[in-house]
Amino acid sequence: MNSNQDKIDSVLALSGPRRYDHFIKVVAEREELWALYNDGWVLAGTDDDDRAVCPIWPEKVYAELCIGKGSDDNQAKALNLFEFMEEIMPELHEDGILPCVFFLPSDKGVIPKMEQLLEDLKAELQRI
Repeated sequence: MNSNQDKIDSVLALSGPRRYDHFIKVVAEREELWALYNDGWVLAGTDDDDRAVCPIWPEKVYAELCIGKGSDDNQAKALNLFEFMEEIMPELHEDGILPCVFFLPSDKGVIPKMEQLLEDLKAELQRI
């Protein structure tokens, strides 16, 4: 196993809140995040109330873990952090769609309130 795979595995083994913290740090540092795209942003549903969520990840490799095998046409697509914060987040909020940080096939990820995600990203951007 290579060191990159070790890093991926160690991040995936983190608890949801710790993966969220990792997401905030990496995304702010790189000013980029990842989502799945297929003629529009790919959405998922929550288990409890079946609300629509927009899965987002800090790196392409994690997004690709959620692309189905075979005929799945979803593609991991990079988003500029500032475009996401200024344009996409308000659109999602208006449509009642929640962000879902680190959605995984084995874990539904962390679903913060839009305001909390924006506040955490801005705080981390100011910190660095």
